[in-house]
Amino acid sequence: MYTVKQLAKLAGVSSRTLHYYDQIGLLKPSWLGGNGYRHYEEEALLTLQQILFYRELDLSLEEIKVLVGQRDFDVLEALRSHRKALEGRVERLKRLLQTVDNTINQLKEKGSMNAKGLFEGFSDAEQEKYAWEAEQLYDPEIMKASNRKWKEYEPKKKEKIISEGKAIYIELAGVMPKGTGSAEVQSLIARWHKHMQYFWSLTDEQLLGLADLYNDDPRFKANYDKVDPKLAGFMREAVKVYVKKRRK
Repeated sequence: MYTVKQLAKLAGVSSRTLHYYDQIGLLKPSWLGGNGYRHYEEEALLTLQQILFYRELDLSLEEIKVLVGQRDFDVLEALRSHRKALEGRVERLKRLLQTVDNTINQLKEKGSMNAKGLFEGFSDAEQEKYAWEAEQLYDPEIMKASNRKWKEYEPKKKEKIISEGKAIYIELAGVMPKGTGSAEVQSLIARWHKHMQYFWSLTDEQLLGLADLYNDDPRFKANYDKVDPKLAGFMREAVKVYVKKRRK
């Protein structure tokens, strides 16, 4: 038996994600306590595992809901299918591991950082996924509109946008010693906010939610950790300062 907090920690997702899955009917708790707290039993854990596998395979939450909601859904057959699909990703993961090793060596040798090398192994499709996978937090229709907007860009424009985003994160890592409220850091957060307009217009609450996602979701955080292990957490605090100043 697991609470939301316990299951979130076990599965490596945020509590916000589990709440959202309940809200859209994708993963309901096994039962509710008298205090309204959600509790999850083994069947719910297996369902969550399937959801996360399908997310790794880039299916939308709507598609996953249809699949796991089928009466004749066969968990064993689904696992066999997942295994086959995951085997096909082995080569890409090997490339990512090589990128990690190269970055470690660069840091150990204290050589100049190769910005392009930091993100080798991440295809254009991977960059797109990171840009709007936040549909678990926001209205899926907003994310679909963002998807359409991205696809309208020319290849050179996409490359420019991605390069700008990488540059912002690398520059942020360089000025972390100056503190979240410093002029340099806040200027970069403002640049990041403007950069996100390429994908969709964020409210202040969505800015905070996205910064939380970068830090709480292991898939996002792992990418920021390649630049600096403290970057995701630092960025979250810097965004809080940025939003607070905007609201004055």
